Amino acid sequence: MQGCSLRCRSCCSLDTWEFEADRGMEVTTLLDWCMDVSGGLPDGVTISGGEPFDQPDALLALLKGFDIWRSEAGMHFDILLYSGYSEARLKRDYAEHLSHLDALVAGPFRERSSSEKQFCGSDNQRMITLSLLGETHYGAAGISGWKSGMQAAADDEGIWMIGIPRPGDLGRFEVGCSERGLTLGKPSWRC
Repeated sequence: MQGCSLRCRSCCSLDTWEFEADRGMEVTTLLDWCMDVSGGLPDGVTISGGEPFDQPDALLALLKGFDIWRSEAGMHFDILLYSGYSEARLKRDYAEHLSHLDALVAGPFRERSSSEKQFCGSDNQRMITLSLLGETHYGAAGISGWKSGMQAAADDEGIWMIGIPRPGDLGRFEVGCSERGLTLGKPSWRC
């Protein structure tokens, strides 16, 4: 989701910080896009940003839309959300939102506290399972074979890196590209 009031130092998604009105999208359009790109058969949905809870009304509408999709299609894909807010704040201020999630990674990214924990960018962050499906996919048994890493995807606009980089990964990626004669136009981690 676009827009972030937290602006954690050394965030790898600087391009998501600004609240850009021209990047707005109707929730129904986003849900339709998700159905289309997944072929209607997702195994999971990850919501990140920016800070998703900086748009609480739109986020809740999106979560409810995913619930309707899962229910009407008889599907069991999980919904994982990343937030820089603390677990305590999220439970206090956004209980209804959390009731629609299967798992949550909570806590701000801390540059000096890199992590080897699954799905977490820094050691202070926690993976919190919020449903049986979340426990199955993200609990101790579900992530035992997980390895950190990045995925790459390309479209007409560029190459997109997806995942949680380990310390130095993005710098090594830039150097590797340069050594092979590839120039990066505007990496999002250096916007």
